Amino acid sequence: MTLTQTLQHHLDAPGELLIWTSVDPAHEQDFNQWYDREHMQERAAIKGFRWSRRYHSDTCARPYLALYQTDTLHVFTSEPYRQAFTKQTQWSERNFTRMRDTSRRVNAVTPLAGAGTGAAVALVCLESNEQAQAAIALAQELTHVMDGVLALRALCPDPVLSTPLPAEDLITRKLEPFIVIETTSQASAASAGKWLAEKLGLPPARSHCFKLLWDLQSIDLAR
Repeated sequence: MTLTQTLQHHLDAPGELLIWTSVDPAHEQDFNQWYDREHMQERAAIKGFRWSRRYHSDTCARPYLALYQTDTLHVFTSEPYRQAFTKQTQWSERNFTRMRDTSRRVNAVTPLAGAGTGAAVALVCLESNEQAQAAIALAQELTHVMDGVLALRALCPDPVLSTPLPAEDLITRKLEPFIVIETTSQASAASAGKWLAEKLGLPPARSHCFKLLWDLQSIDLAR
């Protein structure tokens, strides 16, 4: 499916929820325990979810990234997801108040090149759907010219489904697409993100590198 087709028929496309945040340092340990002991499993267990993944960056001002992929975007309008989203646990409610500068985006996914899950990702923050379209032409080239690059996908936010969390600044909020680059190392992620940003005419600050903390496959919970 091309990016144009994804945007035209996006509710039938795979979905991916992105939560990108910092956290009150006084509660960072509890925040990580909440994710690892409760929240990841809760989300991966929702019908239609494929996996939950957590990432951390040593260089980004917003160091925590969580990604959750679903069979389609319809999952985010389903009753099981509505129940999970509207009936949060007390532990969840506490940690939502501790998040800072949070972005919550529900995205349509377009695979661009390659396959697999890497030890790290580059998150390239685009400025328009036109840049996302341009990234399609560059994706195959990137997988061939740079070692350690496994796969690329485009994430295009849905404006209705991307309900903001309380920690997001609504004044500066923009629903811009992302490119996720799966790589074998943080060094490869940093290099690949920088390469793509330069090719698209983006400033270096638009690319961020995260290491994988945990990949929880939904099918593992049924075993």
